[in-house]
Amino acid sequence: MNTVIVGMGALGLLFGGKIAENAGNDHTYFLMDSDRYERHSRDIYMINGRVRRFNLADANSPGSVPFPEADLAIIATKYGGLEDAISMLRPYIGGETVIISLLNGIISEDMIAGTYNRDNIIDCVPIGMDAMRDGCSVNYTQEGRLQVGIRQPSQKKSYDRLISFFDKGKVPYEAVSDIRHAMWNKFMINVGINQTCMVYETTYAGAFESPEASSSLKGAMEEVIELAACEGVKLTREDYDNDMKILHGLKPDGYPSMRQDAVAKRYSEVELFAGSVLRLAKKHGIETPVNRRYYDAIKEIESAY
Repeated sequence: MNTVIVGMGALGLLFGGKIAENAGNDHTYFLMDSDRYERHSRDIYMINGRVRRFNLADANSPGSVPFPEADLAIIATKYGGLEDAISMLRPYIGGETVIISLLNGIISEDMIAGTYNRDNIIDCVPIGMDAMRDGCSVNYTQEGRLQVGIRQPSQKKSYDRLISFFDKGKVPYEAVSDIRHAMWNKFMINVGINQTCMVYETTYAGAFESPEASSSLKGAMEEVIELAACEGVKLTREDYDNDMKILHGLKPDGYPSMRQDAVAKRYSEVELFAGSVLRLAKKHGIETPVNRRYYDAIKEIESAY
């Protein structure tokens, strides 16, 4: 099966690398704009110390991808690159192309559905990985998995094709019956750990070692539980406890994408996290003071770039 991927961050390289290894490099291409292609076309990548070479393609150069349409399209950009990725994929999306998003948050699938057939967009939640990219290297101790599921019966045909592809490509995944719950559960994790590590300038371990950071992390997550109930999603104390076990199992001196963004002075995905919380809180008329503080603090950090 032919795969096109937009985004070469830690997740794009982690899962794209697995697909390329098992489905074949000739069938796997990372798509990017001309500037990125010129900068990176000769890069050699290292994944957990292993040298990997990937096929890169210039989205503005017809024929740079040798197949007319993709069987699978993966969007693995940051939130700020989502609209460009949607547009970039257009030449490779056919009536049977399955699309998944590896973006954080709870809104990217609906945004993609503004352009492509929602039945072909399979809801996906990356979970349990601690991959970090540094230059052309990606390192991880936990590879995690992709939780996938459908919201409506009309997605079943595309879902079955995706599962078949994952099985053949040896992509770690988990089929979940309630994907909306899974997405909100991951959202709760990210709202807690991503923002805490960025605001407190700390690692996974540091987020729990500091009483103030730990308290804020838990408070931000509890605000998501309240919002989820307003949206008809039941997040439980068991969900919360399981999430804490996941976080405690991550590489202690590692840190999540928002902290990586801050270190590199890149704009973060705060709009996907605290921004989404604040918009939903306004919709439902509830207070979310921890996420309000996080939102303001992150915007202040970014204003100094």
